[in-house]
Amino acid sequence: MDVHITLHEGRGNLAAQVYRQLMDAILDGRLRSGERLPPTRELARRLDISRNTVALAYDRLVADGFLVGRAGAGTFVSAAPVRGRAAPKGVIRPRAPWPDLSPPPQVPPARYDFRVGMPDPRLFPMQTWRRLVARELRAGIGGYADPAGHPALREAISRHIGLSRSVDAGPGDVLITNGAQQALDLIGRVLIEPGACVAVEEPGYWPARLLFRSLGARVATVPVDAEGIDVAAIPGAARVVYVTPSHQFPLGTPMSPARRAALLAWAERRRAVLIEDDYDSEFRFGERPLAPLQSLDRAGRVIYVGSFSKTLLPMLRLGFLVAPASLAPALRTAKQLSDWHGELPAQAALARFIDEGLLARHIRKATREYAARHAPIAEALATDERLRPVPSSAGLHLCARLAPGVSFEPAPGLAVERLEAYCAEGAPQPGLVLGYGGITRDLVPEGLRLLRRSLRMPAAPGPPASVT
Repeated sequence: MDVHITLHEGRGNLAAQVYRQLMDAILDGRLRSGERLPPTRELARRLDISRNTVALAYDRLVADGFLVGRAGAGTFVSAAPVRGRAAPKGVIRPRAPWPDLSPPPQVPPARYDFRVGMPDPRLFPMQTWRRLVARELRAGIGGYADPAGHPALREAISRHIGLSRSVDAGPGDVLITNGAQQALDLIGRVLIEPGACVAVEEPGYWPARLLFRSLGARVATVPVDAEGIDVAAIPGAARVVYVTPSHQFPLGTPMSPARRAALLAWAERRRAVLIEDDYDSEFRFGERPLAPLQSLDRAGRVIYVGSFSKTLLPMLRLGFLVAPASLAPALRTAKQLSDWHGELPAQAALARFIDEGLLARHIRKATREYAARHAPIAEALATDERLRPVPSSAGLHLCARLAPGVSFEPAPGLAVERLEAYCAEGAPQPGLVLGYGGITRDLVPEGLRLLRRSLRMPAAPGPPASVT
């Protein structure tokens, strides 16, 4: 084990300094039980001190029970209490608005897990993925690469979204990111000036809202109705508008064709940018998907953001963006300055996964499974008088508003997210958001029973007081 020790001449006995620093490393957990220390001769040579000095420090540590010597094997750390390490408190403070950027409390996992945004990892073909990644690792991908991403993956994504979503993009228009969140970050770095107005949906995706605030934007929330974002309510000063038109998050409704046309016309008049987050549109259980804003855009005002985190696995952290050509150089530079490029073996493996038809096969299989979970949940929400379900036939979650006066207190073992967690301003919107990627089909009925048990009707008024 290579141990870093700094000696200071004139600051006391050298053996005592070696002793103290080794003891601190053991107590802090940097040196763990059973790890072998360097021989006294080697450590003395590295520190440029006498071997006797190091031996004296070792002997004290053995005597105090921190080390143990084994004949013919060396000196090892014995089982010792670990006190843990802590950085100094310091006086450095983050700039505004970071002290105020607090994500809402997260719902902890439970047996009946209806949390949002989690695909079922059991549906992912892990063995196939391992084979593809191993193949790329054997090929010996090395060195720095194009910040825009692996060429084969950019080609594969342009074909995939062209066929499945009618997105108009060539390989040169695609930039690979570490998930959709990094795509939003790069767009914000390139477009948002401090103090600029950015409009987001209300209720909406809070990570995007907080990200734009962290970049210095003035974030304005815009109400969403049955047709999507209320275009008439978007502030005239907004230079960027973030929307989820295919499957509004978290309500789940698609933006109507008329509202899409109105939003595009507004962006052109105001010379604004639309960020279209198409986060889980692959999973559809009924209606035909509407054309994305990007394919309807004729003025170059839309940046399309996609992710494979919901389609495959969140841990893969693979997303992308499609931007007008006028933004491509700046976004590529922003990516390079951020982290240079993503993980190339995973990108190359995903390119093969798409090209060999494995992604399409996975989506078909997962859609059948999610549909089998979606149906009973949708029926349960529609038949409970205490709930007002929001119609949705796509994605990995459903939403229902609470009827007036109804309250919700989750039963033990039940994990459900509240609609209020996705609201930023104004009056809260009581409701529930139920994901079905994290719960198996066999647990759905019992989970719904617990959900019904967790809903409380308002107390009935008592009899009028008698008048004597």
